[in-house]
Amino acid sequence: MSEKYSTIHYHNYLELDALLSLQKERSKALGEAAHDETLFIIMHQVCELWFKQILTELDSVILLFREERVREDNMHTVLLRLRRVNSIIDLLIEQVKVMETMTPLDFLDFRDYLFPASGFQSWQFRMIETTLGLREEDRLTYHGKSYKIVFSEEQKARLTDIERGGSLFDLVARWLERTPFLRFRGFDFLSAYKEAVERMIARDQQHIRDSELSPKMKEMRLRVLGDTTTYFRHVLDREEHERMVAAGEARLSYDATIAALLINLYRDQPILNIPFQLLTELMVIDEGLTTWRYRHAQMVMRMIGNKIGTGGSSGHDYLARTAEQHKIFRDLHNISSLLIPRSALPDLPEELARGLGFHFRGDE
Repeated sequence: MSEKYSTIHYHNYLELDALLSLQKERSKALGEAAHDETLFIIMHQVCELWFKQILTELDSVILLFREERVREDNMHTVLLRLRRVNSIIDLLIEQVKVMETMTPLDFLDFRDYLFPASGFQSWQFRMIETTLGLREEDRLTYHGKSYKIVFSEEQKARLTDIERGGSLFDLVARWLERTPFLRFRGFDFLSAYKEAVERMIARDQQHIRDSELSPKMKEMRLRVLGDTTTYFRHVLDREEHERMVAAGEARLSYDATIAALLINLYRDQPILNIPFQLLTELMVIDEGLTTWRYRHAQMVMRMIGNKIGTGGSSGHDYLARTAEQHKIFRDLHNISSLLIPRSALPDLPEELARGLGFHFRGDE
């Protein structure tokens, strides 16, 4: 048998001797063994293994998106790998339950041995955030200093390379900007969409006026509808959108935002369905990481209350704030504010509709 297909034992293939020797309890080494420290170590090691797999998937997706023209036959691969990332995040959330089988007193048996170690020092997790597109200026600071301060010079350099090399957010934004269907042989999507929005709002205004609501209630609903109209106009105006980007109120460019809107509105067209699913998976990643941070924050509150974390952070307060602030694909979520009912969508020109579908011409 060739060396390529030589036999190997399960135990050796998984390097189990090395793997199972990596749980080194500090409490035991110092003569005061705490039963639950083994669980604490294994849980965090498992997290780091899953972080490694997430990075493997994200790196492969970024490689595909770096092509000048993302090939359609690669889009399904991208979608499947992002779904795998989301399945792993689901596991990370679920395994918090195992950690919560440890009581606060159990944790106190060995907590003092952990100083100054902290989950904040997880280099792989910071790589995941940076690879997805979380920018340094959008992060909560660590005692007023860069999040990189806890890492070695080599690790800092790797994080900086990711920031400069184009995150997944940046690459997806450029991909959206290249969407070819915004203008198509006399069909201007944005103009048609704006007209549809105006018709929809005018119809809603008339329904309110014709309703049996009290004058006060009509006035309130018309005012709310007016606010909606203003929001549509702000987001759909290029100059206003660029002002929002400059002010940090939006991040996606105007062209990328309009492309994401088109993909969401015409998601049922076969050619746009996988792009729609891809954008959805990115939002699910955001939601999953937010949930994971929040569950982590709740677990910390349960374990140590309002005590300072072992790494010197504010513990629960810091983690809860990251759950709210460290969102990456917020712009994609905001697209929902611009959606209109399918019944109000502008009709696509027949040729464009055929191009977005699976049309077989045969021997015409």
